[in-house]
Amino acid sequence: MSGWVTPVCERLGIEVPIVQAPIGSAVTPELVAAVSNAGGLGMLALTWVTPEEALSQVRRVRALTDRPFGVNLVLDFPIDDVLAACLEEGVRIVSTFWGDPGAVSGRVHDAAAVHVHTVGSVREAAHAAQAGVDVVVAQGWEAGGHVRGRVGTMALIPAVVDAVGPIPVIAAGGIADGRGLAAALALGAQAGWLGTRFLTAIEAATHSVYRQAVLEADPDEAVYTHCFDGGWPDAPHRALRNSTMTAWEAAGCPAAPDRPGEADPVATDARGRVHRRYDDMIPVAGMDGDLTALALYAGQSAGLIHGQTPAGEIVANIAAQATTLGPRGPR
Repeated sequence: MSGWVTPVCERLGIEVPIVQAPIGSAVTPELVAAVSNAGGLGMLALTWVTPEEALSQVRRVRALTDRPFGVNLVLDFPIDDVLAACLEEGVRIVSTFWGDPGAVSGRVHDAAAVHVHTVGSVREAAHAAQAGVDVVVAQGWEAGGHVRGRVGTMALIPAVVDAVGPIPVIAAGGIADGRGLAAALALGAQAGWLGTRFLTAIEAATHSVYRQAVLEADPDEAVYTHCFDGGWPDAPHRALRNSTMTAWEAAGCPAAPDRPGEADPVATDARGRVHRRYDDMIPVAGMDGDLTALALYAGQSAGLIHGQTPAGEIVANIAAQATTLGPRGPR
């Protein structure tokens, strides 16, 4: 993707302006390494693991690539020990979400690491800039998984770029191919942050039923909801419509503990852990049960995904398509 290296690419040490969003339990070290080896930036999702598990994953990525990669932590949860372990291990790109970045920015910078923070509004972006973050990810309402704001990507990106410049902005929400990446760069973003697109990557941990649901989905089947809040209350998200969501909506969207099938165990994972109907857990490899009743997090870009391919090919194909299109964004 010669000629498409933006300032944020240089800051992050990557060759193409493509970042694999931290898609929760679907992330594997193999996925992260494959994206980084292809010239993008792979991201581990480490909020809900122990420091020891975090170090194991970081070291596994390092065994698979010598390219830059990052770790993501959700500030709505106790992440201090995991952050400390990652920084001590020498992780040099830390992404945060859903909280005050000022709470950790000093620690990240003291370790000579780059702090990337995701926001959902211009107000949040301005606060992140004041807190000293190095890169702002502006997440549009189209995004899958947990969604911070209510403004669409097309309007949010240029507004955030104007508000925080010269701090670089990465665009998230609704980007799944080279057309979306080129559009994001034209809006002033310096890279694209793609999550849903990597759910069907060969290296992802997504269960086959989840992959198939994403491949078959139309954009309007990715619903903004509060349905799957077990484990992360008061955090709106976007997921594919399924039996759990349909029954909950038919009942009038009641709050816990009065939702239909509230305590139903719907899946068991490879470790024998039981996952209930409204948990914020996705179907991953090794699970058994009524997996399509679990949270099927996905963005509206699901309607643009039509196959299962290695992550490196996803990066290369998006870069190649974007190269044939319009403005190359900031350089």
